Amino acid sequence: MRSLVIIPTYNEIDNIKKIIEQVLPQHESIEILIVDDNSPDGTGKVVLEIMKETEKVHLLERSGKLGLGTAYVDGFKFAIQNKYDFVIEMDADFSHSPSDLPRLIAEIQNNDLVIGSRYVEGVNVVNWPMSRLILSYFASYYVKIITGMKIDDPTGGFKCFRRSVLEQIDLDGIISDGYSFQVEMNYRVYNRQLKVKEIPIIFYERRDGKSKMSKHIVWEAIWMVWRLRLLAMLGKL
Repeated sequence: MRSLVIIPTYNEIDNIKKIIEQVLPQHESIEILIVDDNSPDGTGKVVLEIMKETEKVHLLERSGKLGLGTAYVDGFKFAIQNKYDFVIEMDADFSHSPSDLPRLIAEIQNNDLVIGSRYVEGVNVVNWPMSRLILSYFASYYVKIITGMKIDDPTGGFKCFRRSVLEQIDLDGIISDGYSFQVEMNYRVYNRQLKVKEIPIIFYERRDGKSKMSKHIVWEAIWMVWRLRLLAMLGKL
């Protein structure tokens, strides 16, 4: 059994060494793929130094800031090519707790997609301003209504796929980026009537560095849901 934790990075030099050190010991099956978008702060160089000390860390260097969705797609392709059994999405900024990784890996044994959910048991978010919390919570409700998915946290980015599930999806046909990418991946899995499970996590505001959230990302997510719904109705998702 081999598990690949994919961590996209852009200017995460304050977090990268610490997150790698805390992720690797969580489970004996874990390896890490850092997908770095040519970070000007030298994040990639730090990863290269770490790779000299362990074979469980890998680096995919990209030419520039190409987006969250394409970073994960490139990571998925790496996982498929290298025959990892389970593929995990995770942020570099400690918003997702490394200690939750064993739970994801345990639950994926009997599921096709496991989502670390902020909202499946109430609201479990720490240190967010009320305005952002309300936006996130109602965005999740909005997605559920439009798509019909019975997923309480469809926009969350801490999740584990079976490789066999990713192999069923046309990764080159992914149309979303940003937070709507998470919705699209969930919808593509859900639309295939595969087994999806949410487990409760606590989501923490980032420790160091700057948030990548922007108005563009929010607006993309709002209109993209309707496009995905239309594609599903046409049988093209």
